[in-house]
Amino acid sequence: MPTPPGSPTRPPQRRPRPAGAPHPPVRRKKPRWAMRAVTTLSVVVLASAGIGHAVVTSLDADIERVDPFKDMKNRPQAGNGMNVLLVGTDGRDRVTAQDRRKYRLGGAPCHCTDTIMIVHISEDRERASVVSLPRDSYAMTPAHVDQVTGKQHDGHPIKINAAYAEGGPQLTVRTVEDMTHVKIDHYLEVDFTSFMKTVDVLDGVPICTAEPLKDTYTGLDLPAGRHTLRGGQALQYVRARHVDGASDLGRMQRQQRFLAGLIERSTSSGVLLNPMRFRDVARAVLGSVRADRGFGTNELLDLGRAMRNFSPSSSEFTTVPIGQMGFLVKGVGSTLKWDPDKAGRLFRALREDRPLAVHRPRSRAVRVEVAPQQIRVQVENGTPAEGLGKRVDAALAATGFRTTRVPTSSPDHSARRTVVAYDPRWDRSAKSLSAALPGSELRAVKGQGAVLKVVAGTDFRQVRKVRADDPYQGEFGVATGDQVGCA
Repeated sequence: MPTPPGSPTRPPQRRPRPAGAPHPPVRRKKPRWAMRAVTTLSVVVLASAGIGHAVVTSLDADIERVDPFKDMKNRPQAGNGMNVLLVGTDGRDRVTAQDRRKYRLGGAPCHCTDTIMIVHISEDRERASVVSLPRDSYAMTPAHVDQVTGKQHDGHPIKINAAYAEGGPQLTVRTVEDMTHVKIDHYLEVDFTSFMKTVDVLDGVPICTAEPLKDTYTGLDLPAGRHTLRGGQALQYVRARHVDGASDLGRMQRQQRFLAGLIERSTSSGVLLNPMRFRDVARAVLGSVRADRGFGTNELLDLGRAMRNFSPSSSEFTTVPIGQMGFLVKGVGSTLKWDPDKAGRLFRALREDRPLAVHRPRSRAVRVEVAPQQIRVQVENGTPAEGLGKRVDAALAATGFRTTRVPTSSPDHSARRTVVAYDPRWDRSAKSLSAALPGSELRAVKGQGAVLKVVAGTDFRQVRKVRADDPYQGEFGVATGDQVGCA
């Protein structure tokens, strides 16, 4: 007889166990991998049932369409995987006047690309390789019609970000393909508004910085530590170019760190496992982006399913290797010229769907803020022991420090403790040098200058290996998401 609605269901009666019968097996909790498998299976079932498709099908109408591949001929041969050209445009004219003042977005939009990246999704959908193309890269355009003046142009030299102003998305794609020989499958254009909306709908993106970051041009002011950046502050972070001497190259590394944090946030917060959350994020992104006509519902679902398998280490980031800084071009100005051999090998790896990062065994070297190769050192022997200065100098040089190779004898030979004497302006370098000399004493000396002094004492035993905490390694300077993210 069926149980009446609303009435409690009786628990089944347990039968007594016969004497001598074996105990029933104890139920164990499912291990984490089993739970992940169950979750993944449920997602696949939902997607195959059409629920995922139904959630995002209506979003197609929100995307503004462009045709960056119109009438394109003699294109590179397609490789494995999927290549998306991600272009960040100015678009400050879509930002409210209040936000323009708050986030220092004054002036007229430049109608150029602020950021250009090739995002390669591997054929097995388990790896994303992101290659930044510096906006000041020296480039040669193909012949084209200027979209502003309507005039026919022959190929001519430009900075790569100016291709958008002259010929829009189509000239941008053609120029990138000509330079890289990588076939672009999809084009995605994001402006300031869609960027801020995306960050806000994810409830912010985690960013970690070892040093304070301050840029009076964008208004960025971040103390050292971990932060969760919301839309406007995130925009300041990825636009800042004046927080250090690295200018645009430093800015691209910060953009890559931010993208790593964005991937971490998307994959760890359950967004990709929740159809409604995925819809909200997709709607925030797609409501103010432009994309090619082939980038639609199926591609969104494909990317979403791919990213469900991602972890921070699944993403890798690099910038095109630069062969010459400050390459002057008449009528164009100072540009960055790519290293033809290294850049060629980098883009070949993309075409062949090979990982860019080289996974090396973990080093036992102590991490320091300033690389030893950047630190100049004069060694003095502060003891009566003959040859100690030479031993210390040689050991520091072998670890990478730029020693004078001419150690001297200190006027005072009674030093018991090794001392690192430094000008306060070079305090970060002094800390890195002291880390290589266990037990050494730091001593500030105003006016000493850029060369640090090591006075070897009787306590000297060894020079410890140190290395700068720079995650960008290998021939192409590649870092994975777990190396540049907060994890």
